[in-house]
Amino acid sequence: MLHWTNLDQVPVGCAPTVITIGKFDGVHLGHQALLAATTEFAGANQLQSVCLTFDRHPDALLAPQQLRQALTGPTQKSELIAASGIGALLVLPFDRALADMTATDFVETVLVRGLNARHVVLGEGFRFGAKGQGDEALLRSLGEIHGFTVASVPPVVIDGDRVSTSRVRNLLDEGNVTAAARLLGRRHHTLGVVEHGLKLGRQLGFPTANLSRDSEGFLPLDGVYAGWLSCEGQRYPAALSVGINETIQAVPRLLEAHVLDRKDLDLYDRVVDVEYVQFLRPAAKFNGIEELITAIADDCERIRYILTSEG
Repeated sequence: MLHWTNLDQVPVGCAPTVITIGKFDGVHLGHQALLAATTEFAGANQLQSVCLTFDRHPDALLAPQQLRQALTGPTQKSELIAASGIGALLVLPFDRALADMTATDFVETVLVRGLNARHVVLGEGFRFGAKGQGDEALLRSLGEIHGFTVASVPPVVIDGDRVSTSRVRNLLDEGNVTAAARLLGRRHHTLGVVEHGLKLGRQLGFPTANLSRDSEGFLPLDGVYAGWLSCEGQRYPAALSVGINETIQAVPRLLEAHVLDRKDLDLYDRVVDVEYVQFLRPAAKFNGIEELITAIADDCERIRYILTSEG
């Protein structure tokens, strides 16, 4: 997949394209439907498929007070989009110039002159341009002028409700990683570098890999989860803990992963990918070290059974 971070990187006179546009946070089943429609149209019409997205959520600039952590970070999003078969990814900086660009200017500058658009694939309720002034009807009328067509992809519905980023986030806030996985079409992941911590887990007999707090991938509800940890091509069963570790010494919120039955792994400064399988219990403050050790041992036994059962 080609990866461009501004319009200047797009080759002058690039091949005609079919483009899908959006934030694509989470790359959930609704987003995957847009990507699939884009690659299918491109293949059938010998066009270059392009996914157009942004380097940050528009709220980061326009409404920072309501900005929430992204479901997926830039590396995760790029890898998921690439896996869809899209030919090129254009990540535009969402700055003041882009935010203030009129809908007509956006179409003429980005879609027509920049990307040589022949077809645009939209999701339901798509808006574009300054203050969201552009909609599907305007895009279709501009397409008639500039020689591109427009297709709208209906939303994906599961259990009677539209799949959306906010719906996935709400499920993760509840710790329901199993239901979130159904909307994502895969399990939720966190990706980050293992950093040195207080080594409290090692002192208890359960060494943990502490992921850096700038890791990619939304942290679900504080608690304990069954999961997998992958590093350098190896995948290990793991007990995952999200929270502040208040039983011994409270720390800023983080994700820790204890690889089951392994005390010999050195994961420091390595990039690991953590996959959430099932929620076990909420975070809790225990009455002393012995009670904590007993709880962790019980967690590990339950997690071992869950992961063995799933094969």
